[in-house]
Amino acid sequence: MNEPANEAKNNDGQGLLKAASFIAIIILLSKIAGFLRDIVIANYYGASVVSDAYFYAYQIPALVLVILGGVGGPFHSATVAVFSRIVKDFTTKPDENVKKLFNTFETFSIILFLILTLICFFFPHQVMQLIINGDNPELLGYASNLLKIMSPIILIGAVIGLYYGILVTYKRFLLPNISPSMLSVGVIIVLLITKGDKTGFYLAVGTLFGAILQFLLQAPVVRKIGYSFKPSFDFFKNKNFNEILELLFPAFLSSTIGQLGVYVDMFFSSNLKEGAWTAFGYANRIFQFPVGLLLTAILVPLFPLFSRLVGQKDIDGVRHYYKKGIGTLIYAGAFLMVCIFVVRTDAIRLALQRGAFDYDATILVSDILFFITLSIIPYVVRDSATRLFYSYGDSKTPFLIAIGCIILKIFLNLLLVKPMGINGIALSTTLVTLFNASMLTILLKRKISIGYKSLISNCFKILVVAAITFLIGSFVSNIYSKFIEWNFIMGLIKLLLVGIIMTISYFSLSHILKIEYMEELISKIKNKFNRASKNEI
Repeated sequence: MNEPANEAKNNDGQGLLKAASFIAIIILLSKIAGFLRDIVIANYYGASVVSDAYFYAYQIPALVLVILGGVGGPFHSATVAVFSRIVKDFTTKPDENVKKLFNTFETFSIILFLILTLICFFFPHQVMQLIINGDNPELLGYASNLLKIMSPIILIGAVIGLYYGILVTYKRFLLPNISPSMLSVGVIIVLLITKGDKTGFYLAVGTLFGAILQFLLQAPVVRKIGYSFKPSFDFFKNKNFNEILELLFPAFLSSTIGQLGVYVDMFFSSNLKEGAWTAFGYANRIFQFPVGLLLTAILVPLFPLFSRLVGQKDIDGVRHYYKKGIGTLIYAGAFLMVCIFVVRTDAIRLALQRGAFDYDATILVSDILFFITLSIIPYVVRDSATRLFYSYGDSKTPFLIAIGCIILKIFLNLLLVKPMGINGIALSTTLVTLFNASMLTILLKRKISIGYKSLISNCFKILVVAAITFLIGSFVSNIYSKFIEWNFIMGLIKLLLVGIIMTISYFSLSHILKIEYMEELISKIKNKFNRASKNEI
């Protein structure tokens, strides 16, 4: 009786692995594009008042484009949760009721975010005054002008979020994960053509151009699936639309509350030395390069699976895939953490230290990155637990916890920023993430009993392996620096050498201690090798 269920579970697992592998490659390319964008921005603007102003101003449209409308944002999550249940056949065109729901949701999104776009376009100075602390008219002036230029991104981001959800629901994982790179492409193209400027104007124009490219890349595919936009104002009678709103608004508020933590940080950092907020942004994006790749590759295909299993009341399936997903994330996250600790300064020096970006900026970014990197494990736990809450149709709990996180963030910034400067903001971010992850894990027991015994046992082994790997990497790095003088080529060789030795150490020790996730990986590699050998024979 259990064989069909087990076979289905194995098929889901194989499909999940294939999707995760595919997505990881696509996101890697997208992350590389973002990394190249940062190199270009750092070269032309360094860590200056203009770059600070840009990152202050961009945080407003980024709230919609990246946080609310991005993969994993409320628009994406609500769309996936509802459409994955009401669409009966993903190989045919949607029926009229489904298309009407799509049009109602898009009409609602356009109206809401058009209003916000107009506010930012006509009153940019007043909006920026809300998040820039102190008497800094130069920073405020630059930021206001840049926000006005980028304000249309707010409207574009809301529509893109809906498109993300539709594409993921239909298992079109390519575009949702590659289209964000268009933002980077737009910035790179404009800056390379114009060579930058003294006010950040071309930086803002490039960002807007990239958002337009992102929309144009997705829209034709969504239309091809069967969704073409026709205004629909069926806001009150459509039960499925009401279900979307029930998920959307708490998740919207939760994400907005979470983003308020960034605005709190911006407020506290605006009185720090010039370039501090730019350095924080670079450190955070370097952190997000590997961690975002890891999270999206695992959680994007896992979230629709969670929703389907919850809908089928397959508690064992939910428990199995949650533990497997979170265990894999912790295993990979621990490795990323120790690698960043060891190579962060050399990596930043190689990547960013040129043009207007000097050695002092490198050290500033490196120090911030150290404190942010401490949050990797709680970060992956928080995001995994949040997806599971959303699968159960519960966005209220993450929202309430997020409110507590904002209060804690303000308190910690007051406590840490004065003695530690921008590093205090980085440390408070890590502590708040730890609090968020802990509360979600505790309250998740109300939904489902996960059973963490085996996970905790593996996590202890993971921490032991990570600690030993860190010591090995630090030793090799220090010996190399002692005998070999730094230049770009020698720095690149050092980075590769330390990285290879740490990788071999981590996975070898994992195999010796028989960490479950490593054993699974070895088994899958052996099976693929055996199949390839048989095919050759």
